[in-house]
Amino acid sequence: MNTLNRTPSAELEVGAVLTDALPSTLLTPAAPERYTVAAVFTRRPSRAEIDAIHDPTTHQTLTAAGYPVPELRVSDRRLEIANTNLQELTDGLAAAIAERLHVISVDTAAAHERFEAELMEKSQRETDRAALVALAAAAVTFARADAIAESEARWEGEGGSTENTDPRANDRPSVTP
Repeated sequence: MNTLNRTPSAELEVGAVLTDALPSTLLTPAAPERYTVAAVFTRRPSRAEIDAIHDPTTHQTLTAAGYPVPELRVSDRRLEIANTNLQELTDGLAAAIAERLHVISVDTAAAHERFEAELMEKSQRETDRAALVALAAAAVTFARADAIAESEARWEGEGGSTENTDPRANDRPSVTP
């Protein structure tokens, strides 16, 4: 079932900030106080991970960590952190985001494993059911009841029968251990 294994092999993390995406006025008197910082993920996030990042729980988690203003959005392999700045990220927002991404990765991987286990169980149940159906179908015999009795009577006395009807059986010496 390798075709179903779509779970990313590594945890979802954020790598480097895209400096080209930062405002060109940084470190000047005209620099904005808050802006969007784009950073690159270490791998492409799955649909479930993207949904979890956009989920209100992520905003609630950042708010509980002391960062109520920033907003996270995913754009392809980038994480866009709106309404923040490099100082806020350095002072702890980046760590709070990393922690949230860790939780999302763990939860997503666990959900994927549960899904695959359920799928395997359903597949096994269907295989077992199909085998039982095949056995039940194979047990069906389209023969008249008296024909079955005639067939069984024809084999009486053959090798393996419990009654030995061979007249020569009494002429053979018996071997006793």
